[in-house]
Amino acid sequence: MIPFFVMIKCQLGQAYTVANAIADAEIASEIYSTAGEFDLLVKFYVEPGTDIGQFVNAELHHFESITDTRTIITFKAF
Repeated sequence: MIPFFVMIKCQLGQAYTVANAIADAEIASEIYSTAGEFDLLVKFYVEPGTDIGQFVNAELHHFESITDTRTIITFKAF
């Protein structure tokens, strides 16, 4: 499995609603609330060969109240 992270910016006051919706969809491994520019940090796993950009567009961008995302692709866990 290939891990990657998505930082999510939500409409004001909607971070917990978005986090709960993502959790209910059972597509994420871990979901964290964060301080700073983004509201959530979400860890995903996909099968090797999966188009991560397509995954983010198809599985994440449809949630209401998400205003911006930043995808972080990782190389090696230590």
